[in-house]
Parts: sequence; C-alpha cells; structure tokens
Amino acid sequence: MATTARPIDARGWIFEAQDITAATETWLRIGMLTSFTHNPGENEETEETTSFDDEGYYNQDVMQRGATIELESKFAADKTGVQDPGQHYIDAVWANRLGVDSHNPVRWRHRTQTTWVVWDATVTPGEQGGGVNEKTSWSATITRCGKPTTAAVSGGGS
Repeated sequence: MATTARPIDARGWIFEAQDITAATETWLRIGMLTSFTHNPGENEETEETTSFDDEGYYNQDVMQRGATIELESKFAADKTGVQDPGQHYIDAVWANRLGVDSHNPVRWRHRTQTTWVVWDATVTPGEQGGGVNEKTSWSATITRCGKPTTAAVSGGGS
C-alpha cells in the first residue's frame, strides 16, 4: 500500500553558514528562525525571442538564473549575552566583507532530507528592532552567486 504524501513542517528547515575563518571546516547553524522565504526566481533575466515564425505566440530564453533566501528570526543570545553563533557570524564577520571577499558558502536542507543544497552567496543584513513588549527581530537575505551544488549529509552540522 502506498503512503499518502503529507506536507512537511516549515520548522524542519536547517540553514547554516560556513565559518571560513575557522582552521577546520565549520558550519554554523543560524538559530531561532521564525520564518524563511526561498525565492528561486530572484535575479532571473530573460530575453524575448519572439519572431514572425512564432505565429503570434510569445517566446523567450532565460539568460540568467538567480535565487535568494530571506531568513527571519529573533535576535538570539544566551544569558551571558553571547549571540547565536550563526547570527553572530553573519552580523559581525560576513556582512562587513566587500568585493570578492563578500562571498561565503551557505547550505540548507529539510531535516528529512539526506542532501544539503550548497550555495556560494552574499548576504544583506536586515533591519533589527522591536517594541515595548516584543523581542528584538533579526533578519538577513542570502543571495546565491553562481550555480548551486549539493553535498551529502554526514557528521557535523545540525
């Protein structure tokens, strides 16, 4: 008997940034996420190729593919004030780099998956804030650079 497909929980997605300053391969989980949005069509560019031969039907070619992931969270720190390692790396290390140095590996997957999606990416830090009875918000937009790759899930990570 076949099993019925079921929706997967959004809270099961895992996002990590590689700490490229570490002596050994180190991936930092980005913690306390409250939502994410993956936009696989962001930064896509197309060229219209419609001609008389198309007999009135539109035609195009995709000339560039892009993608982003927007992460939203609460600014996370432990009782001593030490920020979540993934958030801290993005805020204090990655977001300050420019030019070719602004690139950094990220990876993401659902906890039920056995393969990471790996991107070379840049990051844009988001706004932080909150009101009288709110926790402080935290966000970042990760933009893919180049073609994505994959990696098997093995030891380490989350």
